[in-house]
Amino acid sequence: MTERWTANPQDSGYMAAVDLGSNSFHMVIARVVDGALQLLHREKQKVQLAEGLNEELILSEDAINRGLTVLAQFADTLKPVPAQSVRVIATYTLRRAKNSAMFLHRAQAIFPYPIEVISGQEEARFIYQGVAHFEHYDGRRLVMDIGGGSTEFAIGEGFHPLRLASRNMGCVSYANQFFANGKISGKRFERAIIQAEQELEPVVSAYKETGWQQAVGTSGTIKTIRDMIVGLGWHPVCITLPDLLRLQELLIAQQNSYQLDLPGLADDRKPLICSGLAILIAAFQLLGIEQMHYVDAALREGVLYEMSDRLHHHDIREHTIHSLIKRYSIDIAQAGRVRQTAMELFSQVRYAWQLNDDHADLLGWAATVYEIGLHINSSSVQRHSAYILRHANLPGFNQEQQLLLSALVRFHRRKIKADELPAFHLYQMPAVLNLLVLLRLAVLLNQKRQDDFLPPLLVSARSHQLTLELPKDWLLQQPLLLADLQQEQQLLKKITFHLDCPVLTECAALAGAFDLTDLDD
Repeated sequence: MTERWTANPQDSGYMAAVDLGSNSFHMVIARVVDGALQLLHREKQKVQLAEGLNEELILSEDAINRGLTVLAQFADTLKPVPAQSVRVIATYTLRRAKNSAMFLHRAQAIFPYPIEVISGQEEARFIYQGVAHFEHYDGRRLVMDIGGGSTEFAIGEGFHPLRLASRNMGCVSYANQFFANGKISGKRFERAIIQAEQELEPVVSAYKETGWQQAVGTSGTIKTIRDMIVGLGWHPVCITLPDLLRLQELLIAQQNSYQLDLPGLADDRKPLICSGLAILIAAFQLLGIEQMHYVDAALREGVLYEMSDRLHHHDIREHTIHSLIKRYSIDIAQAGRVRQTAMELFSQVRYAWQLNDDHADLLGWAATVYEIGLHINSSSVQRHSAYILRHANLPGFNQEQQLLLSALVRFHRRKIKADELPAFHLYQMPAVLNLLVLLRLAVLLNQKRQDDFLPPLLVSARSHQLTLELPKDWLLQQPLLLADLQQEQQLLKKITFHLDCPVLTECAALAGAFDLTDLDD
């Protein structure tokens, strides 16, 4: 669907989800009506990013240009939608490409919306949510989505996913590997199916153990296979393994996919149909799927529903943080103290440092989970905490949000190694450093782990500088904090940041000199 969408000037509440997939880019525009989503416009453009990803995981210039051309078209269509109500999700190819940062940088010039690269499990979660909101089902269901570069699986009940997985097998990548130039043979199918089964093998036991009552397929590849089976008169509504194997034999007999003339098979799907079929056969055989229904909802619908939930203050990320608190037995009282202090400081400097609600959320969550690694060892807790946050499955967080959370926690104390801070696309480095300073101060000021310990805090900020006002009489009674604040001044200087505490020098002179020897990390 590519016709131009025209907004109704009397309507409000538009929102849009854009899915930068490995085969196609999709855009959905909707609005909330009486608490329910009403889809207004869908658009799909074939890009085949995955086709431009070579063995070294470098995205070709041609593929980049195809993607940028479509993004420019989408930007024009999205103009009537408020920028804060547009969410753009990138999946497998931009997740894997080593030069994805270059694509994202070039996209900024023509596409004025942040592009979030998400993990495979997060992609599976969005797909599941799209299906769960689109079609009610009382039992447990398995959801499968074959994309251009990866295939996602989810099992869940209602709106709650129980298992999520993403496997590196897709209709574009497998077409290039096993069915190049449209060639079809039994041997090619056999090799593709075996490799798909090898890719699936690590998750099979867990999925069979969890079980399901209904299997659902989403997106273009599974829809095309369903339409072919129905069009051939083999089954009126769904996909079964015998029909998949029957379709495989039919395709093998044709020898070349470009010459296929079958009901339900569009020209742009011909080069991909064999690879998609091989992946689907492998899933049916290994997971023991008896039949699969098609549901016309997927990742972008899941993104829309989550955006709608956030408008009503139901943020899945808060649930994720609470799950981490329980799983890792985080000291809730201390986390609350540090978070409260961090947010108090943030509220006083947000305008001077041009910080926003997204920054506030991430700072609050970092303050909540900064000690998550304590259950491993109190020594180098910042390293343990950062490792957990970087590698855990964190539903609701895109890759950069998860990386930023990990980076803040990694350097919440002791030396800040600027060369170890990751590069970000969605976040400017000055903002990252400012958040880090606020977290460090919040932790430092709550080192005694006591309620009602701190006096009223007053801070002001400029570029690369923060001034902290503390009562002199109170600070003189805290010799350890006094020493730590002096130490913090020296550590922050190394990232060209100036921490000023007007009474600090006077208090230090009254209390005596302190050893400012750097702490090893």
